[in-house]
Amino acid sequence: MFPATDSTNAPWTLTARWILPVSAPPLANGIITISGERIVSVGLSDRRTADVDLGEAAILPGFVNSHTHLDLSGLRGRCAPSADFTGWLRQVIAHRRGATPEQIKSDVRAGLVESLRNGTTLLGDISGAGGSWEVLANAPLRGVVFREMLGLPEARASGAWQRVDDWLTSRNATPTCRPGISPHSPYSVRASLFFAASTRGVPVAVHLAETAAEQELLMLHRGPFVSFLRDLDVWEPNGLAEDTQHVLNLLNGLSPTLLVHCNYLAPDSNVPSNCSIVYCPRTHTAFGHAPHPFRHFLQRGIRVALGTDSLASNPELSILAEARHLHRHYPDVPGEVLLRMATLTGAEALGWADETGSLEAGKSADLVIVPLACGADADPYQRLLDSDLPVQHVLCRGRWIEPFDASLSSP
Repeated sequence: MFPATDSTNAPWTLTARWILPVSAPPLANGIITISGERIVSVGLSDRRTADVDLGEAAILPGFVNSHTHLDLSGLRGRCAPSADFTGWLRQVIAHRRGATPEQIKSDVRAGLVESLRNGTTLLGDISGAGGSWEVLANAPLRGVVFREMLGLPEARASGAWQRVDDWLTSRNATPTCRPGISPHSPYSVRASLFFAASTRGVPVAVHLAETAAEQELLMLHRGPFVSFLRDLDVWEPNGLAEDTQHVLNLLNGLSPTLLVHCNYLAPDSNVPSNCSIVYCPRTHTAFGHAPHPFRHFLQRGIRVALGTDSLASNPELSILAEARHLHRHYPDVPGEVLLRMATLTGAEALGWADETGSLEAGKSADLVIVPLACGADADPYQRLLDSDLPVQHVLCRGRWIEPFDASLSSP
């Protein structure tokens, strides 16, 4: 069905019932021309017969998973989310402490294979000790590996910063993979580390306002996090940020910064312009949180991208499933807005928008093919989001990624 990739970079074309470029209106029966790893043009059919005709399908940009933890892929179905958030955290910590380096690498590979199968061509991965770098730096997709940083007591914070700094020094960005930092959260990281991370010149990711108990901890130094931190022997209240806005102020800098979850972030919060909010809809639902304020942030012009979080809190790593979940629960949000959150906004948040996230001439040939269910053609977004048909094919950097696990699941 598909032309083989060759060394001549000869242009080839594909068409489908709908092309959804994201950065431009939908094209009915449009045509995309590709040469090597790049898109040459996207436009209306000029009556040529395309090399590949995908029929009743939509051609979309590759999906962007702005927040996941590939190294937790071994936890699928093993620690169900509940109202007891710190209890769930204890299970995650126990898993991480018991996992061998070989198991972590295997879990990262498994998560990568699943991500590709579901059409992800760019992702932001939070990596416990930076261990996913080797896998992702050699993967067909693009990624940012955020080396996680934990340390509330002063001595631990100092040691954590030194380890992260050493890791960054030894990891040079490649054409497809970039290093970043993840000061984990306001309840697990000394306030000074948020500012330090924002000055290092790499992307930053922070779990912020994830639970209502987080604000109680920061402002009143009480609630379920106190006993949780004491049990871990890391309770040091004078290291905490004053409140959520204090954390935002510390992150106000030049580094692209992802504010992950933000389930309880006040809609009128002063979000710095270098920051993007990453909403993980099905994880949010699994924990039974109050309705997410994402629509308020969209109305204010603040970037809101989509993530899956990990398989410890989500049944699968599929951004299309996240967008469809939102469509079912918030039918008032236009389909084109949801698709942008699943693609271009995520690329902007991760600092890759010049390369990917939309179907445009000059950008990387990263796209997915999703078959369309039968129905009227009035709204292609509706046909895409009302359906449960999965991603059928994935093109990443001009190459078809099939079979998905042929070269990725082996050591």
